[in-house]
Amino acid sequence: MAERGPTRTEANLRRGLGSPALFAIVYTSVASALYFTLGVVAEHALGLTPVVFLVAGLFFVVTTMTYVEGSSLHQERAGSTVFARYAFNELWSFVAGWAILLDFLILIAVTAFMTTDYTAVLWDGVASGVPETVLTLGVIAYVAVRNVLGFSPTRAKRILILVVVDLAVQMLIIVVGFIVVFDPSLLTGQVDLGTTPSWTEVLFALTLATVAFTSLESASGLAGEVAVSRRGLKRLVTSVAATVIVLYVGMALVALSALPVTGGETALGTTYLERPLIGVVEQYEPMWLSDTLRYVVGLLAAVTLVAAAQSAMLGLSRLAYSLATNRQIPSAVGRLHPTRATPFVVIAIAAVLAAALALSKDLEFLVGIYAFGALLAFTIAHVSIIRLRITEPDRPRPYRMPFNVRAGGVDWPLPALLGAVAAVVAFAALLVTHGGARYVGIGWMAFGLALYVIYRTSEDKPLFKRVQVPASALRRDAHEVQYGSILVPLNGSALDDDIVQTAGRLASDERLDDAELGDATATIEALWIFEVPMALPIDARLPDAQLEQARAALRRAKAVGEEYEGVQVATATVRARRAGQAIVEEARRRGVEAIVLAAEQPTRIRGGALLGGLGGGRNEAFVGDVTKYVVTKAPCRVIITAPPD
Repeated sequence: MAERGPTRTEANLRRGLGSPALFAIVYTSVASALYFTLGVVAEHALGLTPVVFLVAGLFFVVTTMTYVEGSSLHQERAGSTVFARYAFNELWSFVAGWAILLDFLILIAVTAFMTTDYTAVLWDGVASGVPETVLTLGVIAYVAVRNVLGFSPTRAKRILILVVVDLAVQMLIIVVGFIVVFDPSLLTGQVDLGTTPSWTEVLFALTLATVAFTSLESASGLAGEVAVSRRGLKRLVTSVAATVIVLYVGMALVALSALPVTGGETALGTTYLERPLIGVVEQYEPMWLSDTLRYVVGLLAAVTLVAAAQSAMLGLSRLAYSLATNRQIPSAVGRLHPTRATPFVVIAIAAVLAAALALSKDLEFLVGIYAFGALLAFTIAHVSIIRLRITEPDRPRPYRMPFNVRAGGVDWPLPALLGAVAAVVAFAALLVTHGGARYVGIGWMAFGLALYVIYRTSEDKPLFKRVQVPASALRRDAHEVQYGSILVPLNGSALDDDIVQTAGRLASDERLDDAELGDATATIEALWIFEVPMALPIDARLPDAQLEQARAALRRAKAVGEEYEGVQVATATVRARRAGQAIVEEARRRGVEAIVLAAEQPTRIRGGALLGGLGGGRNEAFVGDVTKYVVTKAPCRVIITAPPD
């Protein structure tokens, strides 16, 4: 199916967003995660926390390379689910997308919940009881409303400003910490390898350290809507990698000097579990410095956590939109707001689910489940990029990850191979060490797969092939007739113009609701079917005259159809034994909403007739075999157009 043209909003995004905006979107989650993962990881890794963050940072680097190459290769929204679609099939694409949906939900819940702990620098009461619940739910509601209103270049600039300020403050904490509290000898004395901490705890801590990585999915959701050069993509990978490693490792070194391991535990994982950076700056001297940083960190952390929740909801809404337009989840869930063109239904559902998760107030439980979804999706992403090197070796790649080995005619990407192995090992370890991730994660995936299979089979759609619908189909109410995509089989007769014009009028009417946005949302699929007799192989050479007739008819259909405002005409040819079967199969494969068909002569139908998917009425007696078959078997409405007697 031909892709629709860019909307005015999307065009503005392409002009207005670049690598700084992508960095901002990635960094909001990375920075926000540091505000709470430091405590959770330190609880288990103890004195090895800096090493754990270093290893996790390296994994983040190779994962960033994978996502940037994949997003530049296929510039569609949704990250790992897109990579899996082109590398494998629609089922694997759904598995990746469903896992990331879980992560987005948890990230919204955790960031909203943690906002209360940092806001407590102004009032201690907000960190517990009813005030804590009210503020948590208020943050989630605010994030939902903001995302229904939509994302704009102006909002991206505000986030970028916040990112710069937050980055400066976190670097200040590290620099001051190295001056005031850092003690290398104290760090080395905190570790007893295999005992304090145990290897099992270290491995578990490594899986928890992946909590910031869903920001890569949020950034991938803007694929195709940003203007970033090849050099800009390389700078993005380098800047993000350096920032993550320096911040996480540097902060861990300072934190363990300020709050060292004593008696097999650190206050980072107990007293300050839910606000570790506050615990770090409270150890600074003199007192005025500690008090000042305490308020600065508390307020800035609260704002950054809210921004991270917004980025997570943005990623979730874009991913759900992609799943809905590809018929991987019910279209009703991905329905777009009539004026804002944002998936308001899924945003509302996500807000409710995130609120329920946040009310558990169990940080380690939520982070463990998060790691389940992240590691599963990252495994699929790495493996997909490796496979795409095999299946699409010559496709242009604006960004190609470095460190490749040529073998067997394939450039094997070592970072993706390393990332895939690391993700599989970490995922297996998480299933063994974390009961919540094991049961809730597997339960979530089982529910999603059941939903996918039931939905696809009930709609008579294949499980492994892509089925798309236009965005316009998600803007209409369920009871309205949708003609956003129309299949028009041609036969080279004088009636071709008539049926294309009929389809053009229907498609143009479909577009009226989107006129203010300037969307080219409706598509006519003009199809020419070569009926190959059984006496010849299906791929037999066709006579030049037939080929020229088909080309001429398709050219004419494109010219006639695109006379209608906002309508695109995609042309294609198909070989088949029987025209009727080919029309039905193509309609089902392409997911069209209507077929406009020229009834065979002779016919007693005048002016066109609208027939439902099962025909069965008296009109069947007045049409030929092809029309009868299509009317009886078609998965959508069939409009038959015929000339006067």
